[in-house]
Amino acid sequence: MRLVPGLQEGPRKATKLSFEASVLWSALLLTLPLLLTLFVVMWLFVPVTLWSWILIPACLVTLMLAFRLRHRVVFPLYTLSNLLEALREGDFSLRGSRARRGDAIGDVVWEVNALSETLREQRLRVEETLALLSKVVQEIDIAVLTFDDHQHVRLLNPAAARLLAKDQSSVIGQPASALGLADCLTVSESRTVRREFPGGSGRFELSTVQFRQGGVPHVLLVISDLSRALREEERLAWQRLIRVLGHELNNSLAPIKSLSQSLDSVVQRDPLPSDWREDVVDGLRLIGDRAASLNRFMAGYTALAKLPIPKRRPTRLAELLKRVALLEPRRPIQIDCHPELSAMVDPDQIEQALINVLKNAAEASPESAPITLSAMRDGHRLRVCVRDRGPGLPPSDNLFVPFFTTKPGGSGIGLVLTRQILEAHLGNFELRNHPDGGAEAVLSWPDA
Repeated sequence: MRLVPGLQEGPRKATKLSFEASVLWSALLLTLPLLLTLFVVMWLFVPVTLWSWILIPACLVTLMLAFRLRHRVVFPLYTLSNLLEALREGDFSLRGSRARRGDAIGDVVWEVNALSETLREQRLRVEETLALLSKVVQEIDIAVLTFDDHQHVRLLNPAAARLLAKDQSSVIGQPASALGLADCLTVSESRTVRREFPGGSGRFELSTVQFRQGGVPHVLLVISDLSRALREEERLAWQRLIRVLGHELNNSLAPIKSLSQSLDSVVQRDPLPSDWREDVVDGLRLIGDRAASLNRFMAGYTALAKLPIPKRRPTRLAELLKRVALLEPRRPIQIDCHPELSAMVDPDQIEQALINVLKNAAEASPESAPITLSAMRDGHRLRVCVRDRGPGLPPSDNLFVPFFTTKPGGSGIGLVLTRQILEAHLGNFELRNHPDGGAEAVLSWPDA
């Protein structure tokens, strides 16, 4: 009999009968009274010459019944032993044939079969999950390495091999110091560093996780290359910037070029037309308007690029909201704010953000429709809400794209500047449609 590792077979006593022998002798002892009764009857009524013809068949039948009883008791136990051994060995395909309810042995076999099926399904799910996880680790573009308690590499994925510029199999077993990764294993929490590896350099995010395998402590090291993502975002940002600049410059320069050509053709005429002065003045005025528009456009970009660091100081929000409300006389404004509610903010920047939002709310609201301006403390954050009664937000994903606007004559920088101000305060700026109609702008930041 094979033993499970860690278990030892107990010492055997020579006088100890096995279970099979005990069952056999118990069956024989059960038949002993019958044999004694038969012997007494033969002693009294049967001639001695016939005893052998009766005793020998009786003893043989007794032995057959005893062995039959032994087989009926022991065989199901051997079946259960084989089933349990198969489970221990990881073979969940075997099933007992005597599984039926209402029978003592049948119930046990039925439960073992059910256990085997449950373990088979669980192992199948685990294997599928591990296969998916292994595939993800192999294909992901993030370096993943595991080290044992001696800081030797045990596993790594292809991304880690590319980062180390080594063959994947040659790295297994190497110490972290030989790979230049010893200092990475000392990182206690995720951090971003500028680092050079044999397979690349730039900014990387390092993080470690402690785990145990076979009772031995291991370390999981994850190295994420941030440079590629940052370069891609920078490239996309430049593309958007060039596209916006090119569009706005073309909108201003194209009419200026057309007007200048028209004015040139007018002054080149001989004789000059009687209304040539009016044409020249109108053309120069239009050129000046377009130049002023282009100047405002560039000033808007400058404002976005040169937003100063917030100068925080204690500010009463009720007073701040009243000042902002006085700057928007086109619509009635309802203020809901506790007079003692204060915040550590840059009042000038928050006031500018509220002016931008309140202006949009006033332009979206119908005449005489009130605008609600409220401020409250929500846990560890402060929230200022501006709600209008207009048609709500348009279905667009470009509300925070610089210089994108849905209003005639709009600059397209108000919402972008507002979000930039809130992010400088470590806060958030959210636009959403209110359930009762209209749009709602929510400005929130931590309550320092």
